Parts: sequence; structure tokens; C-alpha cells
Amino acid sequence: MTLTEPEIIGALSPSRAGDFMTCPLLYRFRVIDQLPEKPSQAAVRGTVVHAVLERLYDLPAPRRSVEAAIELLEPQWQRLLGEEPAFGEMFADAEEQAAWLAQARDMLRRYFTLEDPTRLEPAERELYVEAVLDSGLLLRGYVDRLDVAPTGEVRVVDYKTGSAPGPDFEAKALFQMKFYALVLWRLRGEVPRLLQLVYLGGGGEVLRYAPDEVDLRATERKVQALWAAIQRALETGEWRARPSRLCDWCDHQSLCPEFGGTPPPVPDRQPGDTVRTRRSATDEL
Repeated sequence: MTLTEPEIIGALSPSRAGDFMTCPLLYRFRVIDQLPEKPSQAAVRGTVVHAVLERLYDLPAPRRSVEAAIELLEPQWQRLLGEEPAFGEMFADAEEQAAWLAQARDMLRRYFTLEDPTRLEPAERELYVEAVLDSGLLLRGYVDRLDVAPTGEVRVVDYKTGSAPGPDFEAKALFQMKFYALVLWRLRGEVPRLLQLVYLGGGGEVLRYAPDEVDLRATERKVQALWAAIQRALETGEWRARPSRLCDWCDHQSLCPEFGGTPPPVPDRQPGDTVRTRRSATDEL
């Protein structure tokens, strides 16, 4: 008997799932309307720091030093600036850009207080993963780093350039990691041994969590429920705004009813229409 793959009904990443949980209207603006957003200094700095940490592990272990990481920063920033010249417009002047780069250097120094890269040999870096659930929903995303122990246990590592969340927000932070763990479980048939969030902002902190099958089945149910809610919004046209402190950083206030705006007509586009691309500065970091 030949097993057939389920028909793909749509696609979801942890970033976009997070958007919908934060504000359904934000999800609509980003995924359905695909409205442009101004690059933020924090997001672009996160992209540059991620790129440096990815390339740090190209070096032989003894050469993975703080100095080597900092030497990589300027070339990675220039590479990104060459790909997206608009990033240079984020700064009022050279002094502001220099202060921004200094913050990135501080994050790289902080990384070495949290992990010793000379003792690590990642199995994968910037790994694109995807898996189709039995329902046909495609889950996809980028894993910053995958470590595999000699005994086969897998650790999923994600770098965050913000500060570690308080206890009330840890569950939201871990949702992304459980999402990745679910995808890897569906791909490889084995639950990752450890999920690790490395926070490079503030004082620096490492958040660790050991998932099990019960966790990942619950995550799958949550993802399916999110997709069902997205489908209802598509069918009804009701994309409700959910005000929060994050509204202060939203590029779409002028179109949001909570701020007196009117959203544009909904285009004829489904959430799964966007094609896969390499992680950008607008992705969740």
C-alpha cells in the first residue's frame, strides 16, 4: 500500500503564529495584505548578531574568541547593508549608527559569558525545517542552532537579542521553541532533549526547557486551533485588533480602528501563498 502525503491546506511559522496571538489584525496586515514595514534598529541588529554567531562556528574551535566575533561584526553589517541599502536610513547620523554597533558588540561579548563556543560543534546552523501535520497544515521555520550529543540527544538553541522575559511571559517565549520541537519530532520521530533560549540583552540569561510528547501534542493542538481561528477570520472578514503595549511599535496605527484608522479592503490572498525565503530582519528574533 502506498502512503500519500496529506494535501497542504496552508502554512504557518512561529513568527506568524505569534503575530496572530498578539493581534489578529497585525497578522492580516503582514500575511494577507503584505503591507511594508519600516526596518527597526532592534530587529536589524538582531539579524546582524545572528549572522555573526552563525559564522563564528565556521572558525576552528580555538579561534572562536570574543575578538573574532567582534571582527566579524562590521563585515556582516556591510554585507546586510549591501543587500538592503534602506537599512542605512534607520540612523539620524553616523554617531547614532556607531552607538547601535556598540550595542551589538556588547551582545556578542555577553554571549561568551553564557556559552563557550570553543567547546561546541553544532550539527546545524540556520536550519530551515518544515513538516506537514496530518491535517495538511505545513509548519516551517528557521532554527538558529541544532546540537547533537554523541549519544544522539538533540538540543534546539535559539538566540534572542532582547532581554529575558519575566515568569508571566516565559510560556509565550517557549511556544516558539515548542513549535520547532514539534516540527523536528514530526521530521525525525524523536522529541528533542532540550530547548534553550539564549538571551543576549539586559544582563544575559539562558532559559532551558525539556519537552516531552505530552508537551508537543498540546503544542500541536494549539497550532491547529490557531489555524482554525485564522480560517474563521478569513471566512468572516473579522480581523480584530488586540491593543497592547506592542501597539507603540506598530507601523500600521494609521490603518487600525483602535487608533481611528480604517483597514484597506482585504485582498484575495491566502495565508499559505507566500514563498519560502531566507530569514529576514522582520522575522522573529
